[in-house]
Amino acid sequence: MMEKLGILVAVAVLLETVSAASLGVVFTEGGMVEGENIRLGFRRHMDVFKGIPFADIPGRFEKPHRHPGWDGVLKATEYRNRCLQLNLLMSDTRGSEDCLYLNIWVPHGRSVSTNLPVMVWIFGGGFLAGGSMGANFLDNYLYNGQEIADRGNVIVVTLGYRVGTLGFLSTGDSNLPGNYGLWDQQAAIAWVHRNIRSFGGDPDNITIFGESAGGASVSFQTLTPHNKGLIKRAISQSGVALCPWGINKNPRRVAEEVALKVNCPTDERMASCLKMTDPVLLTLAVPLNLATSPDAPLVYNLVLTPVIDGDFLPDEPSNLFHNAADIDYMAGVNDMDGHFFIAIDVPSINSHLVETPIDDMKTLLASFTKDMGESGLEEAYAMYTSTWGAKPSKEDIKTTIVDIGTDYIFLIATQAALYLHAANSTNGRTYSYLFSEPNRMGGIGRPYPSWMGADHADDLQYVFGKPFTTPLGYWPSHRKLSGYMIAYWTNFAKTGDPNKGDLSVPATWPRFTSTGHQYLEINAKMDKSYVRQKLRMRYVHMWTSLLPNLPKISE
Repeated sequence: MMEKLGILVAVAVLLETVSAASLGVVFTEGGMVEGENIRLGFRRHMDVFKGIPFADIPGRFEKPHRHPGWDGVLKATEYRNRCLQLNLLMSDTRGSEDCLYLNIWVPHGRSVSTNLPVMVWIFGGGFLAGGSMGANFLDNYLYNGQEIADRGNVIVVTLGYRVGTLGFLSTGDSNLPGNYGLWDQQAAIAWVHRNIRSFGGDPDNITIFGESAGGASVSFQTLTPHNKGLIKRAISQSGVALCPWGINKNPRRVAEEVALKVNCPTDERMASCLKMTDPVLLTLAVPLNLATSPDAPLVYNLVLTPVIDGDFLPDEPSNLFHNAADIDYMAGVNDMDGHFFIAIDVPSINSHLVETPIDDMKTLLASFTKDMGESGLEEAYAMYTSTWGAKPSKEDIKTTIVDIGTDYIFLIATQAALYLHAANSTNGRTYSYLFSEPNRMGGIGRPYPSWMGADHADDLQYVFGKPFTTPLGYWPSHRKLSGYMIAYWTNFAKTGDPNKGDLSVPATWPRFTSTGHQYLEINAKMDKSYVRQKLRMRYVHMWTSLLPNLPKISE
């Protein structure tokens, strides 16, 4: 009996192996490509393509050009280099100028998939660093698209783009207009639109999503007139075009600083000299002030960012939301997104024992309100201390400082972007969220305090399914949360409604409107009661009345 059973199992495995769903060799505009087919379970396979070129090796400070193509079959089985950038210690460089490649995950059931929704990921890293696959630990890449693709039944694409000096240096004129990294992203989106049908994708259902500078990039890609008809939906996580670090208003100053570091003149010969300078030297010449403090916050180091160039961005971002009128848009922040930055400016906030001086908070607030004069600082200080009472606790002061950072760097601008999207929308739907799963490093005897909420980038592990990939590192509640986020994100990619799709969700997420301001709070404990309204509305109203580049949102 056991022998017969063994034979039956062997036959079943053999039949499945013979009939394994696979795209095989795929024809693209550049030539033929072949990826790797992996087995995920019974009658569940996936084709993974690594390192497909979507553009040619870019010219220095030039827009990307179409790839000339190749002969034979390109074996797309190895991730390619990230774009040239500073290393983690900022002492040397890593990566290559030959870096415009993308990776694709295509899930299959019993038969080869067709007409699947497509999700294109844009990585973050302050426009200074990062790569299409993100951090790598023991061959487990942060931005591996397998879990999203498998669980959500969508195609996932990750892409590379130029960062730092080579991606965003600009003289503020036609000599070096800038935004090369944004053009790279746009070239990848256009390539996906032209080629994804060959991989079983629907070119008319492309969702772009990204986090931090990637979230801001997603926002820029929806606002530029150059993507008309290419993008159906978009998700910005912890970053939008309106963030105070999103646009460099004085690129010439930065270009001159870089020029002086690499021994180039700062007159009319500057651009041609920079174009001929060694790319490694250019990359190392990033202007960074590492001696951050409350009066010189870390966020002000983000100076190599997009610019209003009259082409990719023909105007201030707040005036371009009509270009996103037909795009479904989801955006949100983490409840302590600012902690990552503010803990470098004011290190005492992480100490259980050391008190944080109120003066540090005042100085930080003064930095963020410096364009608004003394009255702006007084108004902001009164607002943030209004809940303290006569004797604020150590925790009150520390959490208030994190709130200030979160509001100024991420939350206020995100709410303003949602407001503008909803106000300009014709067919596009708008959704707002707050991610509030506490950081796993918080608590007594751990690096972070016990009051710690969701830090910057804490959402990424759950969106990319890490609690499933590396189950020993997480609790069952984390897997529940990851399942929720993959459900909401992929339902949205399929239908434009995070509640409707193949996966069930724990709460019905209402649309954000210019009057209702409804949002969903996302964490492992969430249920139907986690639908909220008017996220930090008093603070949104205050900041939007103080900051000239944001639309004024009344309570």
